[in-house]
Formats: sequence, structure tokens, C-alpha cells
Amino acid sequence: MAFSIEVNHVKHTVDVDGDMPLLWVLRDELNLKGSKFGCGAGLCGACTVHLDGHAVRSCIMPISAVGNAAVATIEGMADHAVGKKLQAAWLELDVPQCGYCQAGQIMSATDLLGKNPHPTDADIDAAMAGNVCRCCSYTRIRAGIKKAALSRSTSAR
Repeated sequence: MAFSIEVNHVKHTVDVDGDMPLLWVLRDELNLKGSKFGCGAGLCGACTVHLDGHAVRSCIMPISAVGNAAVATIEGMADHAVGKKLQAAWLELDVPQCGYCQAGQIMSATDLLGKNPHPTDADIDAAMAGNVCRCCSYTRIRAGIKKAALSRSTSAR
């Protein structure tokens, strides 16, 4: 069946089964490889993308459930004000080790800072709890989120 989908402000039509997870549409049909397969059950966060600005797990989201919602992936975060600040903080602080989970981490952090521009450690821990990092770079992830939040508040003045 054909589905129309908007990804990173670009419209696409894909002819796939409606049960195909959004992750596989992004990776296999649209060649957007930034979102990763981790657990396949929506538990690790490696596949996190935004659906109308909110973080969702693309490995368990069937393409048929996307509807008219806009999808944003890590590939589109360089054009997103918060995503751009997070990516800069990630690079400056050398947040990733292996990097496998980092796209999902940044997507969840972007959602967090969009809702709460001045998160506490507890806010960050709660928002990021569903994102697993097998290298355990959680301290640097939190520092990156704080740096991006501070960068946002100083640039807003």
C-alpha cells in the first residue's frame, strides 16, 4: 500500500505494508540510516525519532499509524534550533564513545529541551531513562544537555 510521509520537511511516498515499522521505512526505503535498530521493542531508544515534535520509538511505530504527522530524524536536527545546540554540545564535550545510541539520545534530549528549557538533573534523568547507552556515557550525556540548555538561554538574551 502507498503511504505519504513527510520526513525532515520533505514529502515521500512509499509502497510498503502498513505494519512495517517506521524505522524500516526510514532506513530501508528512504536511506536515512541515523536511527538505529537496538531492541525492536521500544525499550532502548536507539530508534527514537520525532513525530510532530515528540519523541517516539520508530521500531514499534507502524507506518500506518504515522498518518499526516511530520517525522524528524537525526539527519534533520542540524536545521532544528535545539537539535543544533545539542549536536554542538555533544561534539564539544566528546559525549559519544561508540556512538550507536547517540542519535536516539539527541532526539530524546531535543524533545526534553523543547518542553523544559531549564531541566534539573532529575528532569534529565527522567526524560532520558528510556535511552540506553551500552558505553555508559550518561554523565557526559547529561553534561551535553545542560550545556545545550545553557547555550539556549544565553543566546535568547
